[in-house]
Amino acid sequence: MSDKKTIDIDEDLYDDSFSDEEQEELYVASGPDEHNKDDDHVSFKQTIEEHAREDEDALSSNFTLRKILGGDILTADLLRRQIWLILLIVAFIIIYVANRYSCQKSMLEINKLNKELVDTKYKTLSLSSVLTERCRESHVMMLLRENNDTTLHTSDQPPYIIDTSN
Repeated sequence: MSDKKTIDIDEDLYDDSFSDEEQEELYVASGPDEHNKDDDHVSFKQTIEEHAREDEDALSSNFTLRKILGGDILTADLLRRQIWLILLIVAFIIIYVANRYSCQKSMLEINKLNKELVDTKYKTLSLSSVLTERCRESHVMMLLRENNDTTLHTSDQPPYIIDTSN
């Protein structure tokens, strides 16, 4: 057993960047008699063929960072079967974000208009107060006295109706 070399392929350590010729060279370099003598050991070529088939088995439970970052997770059968659900969820997320942005924009506009409404109400209230003060009889009389306008004055007689029917 000191002469023999055993090649074990770990699914996580398998590098699929080797071409078929390089993989065959590795297979031949391991020794011609190693893979034929023991039936207990699976040959390198058989292991590669087993792992490199198109149809996948059930999703393996051991996801590694290398598989996720390498994009191997995107070829998983589970993701291929659920692609429409994933696209639907992404569409709902985009709609949610757009709706939230639209609502925030509307709320800012509503707050701005409410502030403008309150300012306008206060301005109209103050103008109404100034107008009421200026229209008061006592204020009008005071202004007439200050302007020395003697032609207008308060009547001493009560008002009466003039009959113009004749």
